[in-house]
Amino acid sequence: MANPPPQKTTARLEARISPETKALLQNAADLQGRTLTDFVVSAVRAEAMRVIREHQILTLSLEESEAFVETILNPPPPNDALKAASRRYKDAIAD
Repeated sequence: MANPPPQKTTARLEARISPETKALLQNAADLQGRTLTDFVVSAVRAEAMRVIREHQILTLSLEESEAFVETILNPPPPNDALKAASRRYKDAIAD
């Protein structure tokens, strides 16, 4: 006996916009041969992905990049706080 295909679930999103904005979005959707809903969802999804990507990627200046590489290649000796944290970690995993 075959399993029925999984049901597709959706969530609803509503927004109040001016008639001018709706007309603008509808015009753009029409130019691409898409429904208004498809156009809006696609555009909002692309923007959401851009914003998330922008916040996940660290961008450094040349000086910051050089300082980062220098610290990785030649790390400073551990200070007292790092030594204490290391002892606490070792104690925690030993239990």
